[in-house]
Amino acid sequence: MPFPQALTIPVLEGSRVRLEPLSRRHAADLAVAAEEDRGSYQFTWVPTAAEVDSYIDEQLGKAADDTLMPFAQIDVRSGRAVGATAYWDPRLWPGRDVLCAVEVGFTWLAASAQGSGINREAKFLLFAHAFEQWQVARLDLKTDARNARSRAAIEAAGARFEGVLRSWSRSWAPGEEGKLRDSAMYSIVAAEWPACRERLTRK
Repeated sequence: MPFPQALTIPVLEGSRVRLEPLSRRHAADLAVAAEEDRGSYQFTWVPTAAEVDSYIDEQLGKAADDTLMPFAQIDVRSGRAVGATAYWDPRLWPGRDVLCAVEVGFTWLAASAQGSGINREAKFLLFAHAFEQWQVARLDLKTDARNARSRAAIEAAGARFEGVLRSWSRSWAPGEEGKLRDSAMYSIVAAEWPACRERLTRK
C-alpha cells in the first residue's frame, strides 16, 4: 500500500543526527560507512561500497512508488552520512487516504556510529514525527529473531515485544540466501507514545 500522496519525506534534525531524504549525493559517504567493520551486520543487509549506487537507486525507486521513505543518517558533528533508515509498509485507515500505521526499518549505521546515541535519537525523531505530525495509531519495528543486539536497541527505544512470526520474511544472514527468517515483532501504539517519548527524552 502506498503512502498518501500528500506526504513528503521530511528533514528531521536532532543534536546528534539529521535525517534527510536519501539521494545519490550521499553515495560517497555511505560507501565509506559501509566498509567499516562489518562484524555487526550478521543479520542485517548492508550494501558494500560497490553496491551503494544500486542500493540508492533501488531505494529511490521504491520512494517514487510511494512505498518507502528512505533517509540518510547524517552525523551532525562531521556532516557525513553514516547510515540509512526508512519509513515503510504504510497502512491507511479503511476507505481513507490517511495514514494509520507505518514501520521504521531498513536501518543500518557505520560501525563507528554505533553506540554513539545516533540510533536512539534517529528513532526518537522518526517516532515523534509519525505520532505527532502524521497522527498514526501504530508504529511497527521488526528484526531477525536471532539479532539480540537489534532487539535490545528496539526494546531500549520503548517498543513492546509482540511475539515471533515464524518464517515470516527474507533472511539477510550470510549463507541464507533464498531462505526465510523468524521475525521478532515490536510496536508502539499512540496511547503509549507519551510515556515512550518521556523515556527517550530522559535518555
